[in-house]
Amino acid sequence: MMQSIVNTDTPRLAHDMCFNDMCFNDMTVYNQAYIDDRPEFDYGQMLYLPFKRLIGLVASVIGLILCLPIFLITAIAIKLDSAGPVFFKQERAGKDGKIFYIYKFRSMVANAEELKDSLHNQNESDGPFFKIKDDPRVTRVGRFIRKYSIDELPQLYNVFLGDMSLVGPRPALLNEIQLYSRNQMKNLSIAPGLTCYWQINGRSESASNRIDLDTKYIQEFSPITDFIILLKTPMAVLMGKGAC
Repeated sequence: MMQSIVNTDTPRLAHDMCFNDMCFNDMTVYNQAYIDDRPEFDYGQMLYLPFKRLIGLVASVIGLILCLPIFLITAIAIKLDSAGPVFFKQERAGKDGKIFYIYKFRSMVANAEELKDSLHNQNESDGPFFKIKDDPRVTRVGRFIRKYSIDELPQLYNVFLGDMSLVGPRPALLNEIQLYSRNQMKNLSIAPGLTCYWQINGRSESASNRIDLDTKYIQEFSPITDFIILLKTPMAVLMGKGAC
């Protein structure tokens, strides 16, 4: 196994684990291959990165303010529909492998993770992903907010914090990293996005397709690419493309 590189700044190492030459701790997930193969962005991309962050910061503040009525209505609907918290949070791998909590509106029953094992034989996705078209754990309100991506609006807060950007690779699940080749580790080189190629291309169930689309974005991101993705996202959301 290659020498693994982990963040030693944190004293918490409660769930260290390694596989595929990669190591996880409470703060980061990356490896020597990622350090060795870090992509070299062209001059235009390097200039764009700070503006990309600034645009995300301003847009997230405006978005959070404008979406306050939607947040309130959704929160009330979730509480009236089923017992449990309004929000759901989950660990994801962000820029340079930094682990952060992604926030969503809860769209499933409170004990969804406990019920997952009994539904594995119905999984319609590949790799570490778990997706069922008519997942019985999804609530009535959850089905609606998922179809129109309302459940993802709290990620504007992640964009505000800098854990995410408006456009970028999908925020990777920790067990998703198991599928990454050395080349695909480059997907961790910039902040993940609120929307992406996968979002506007029908949200395919294929794990390899999702990861390949993220790699494609890393290779060609630019102000024009981001603008086109942002322009296409509302229509994809309104059509509920690939949602379940």
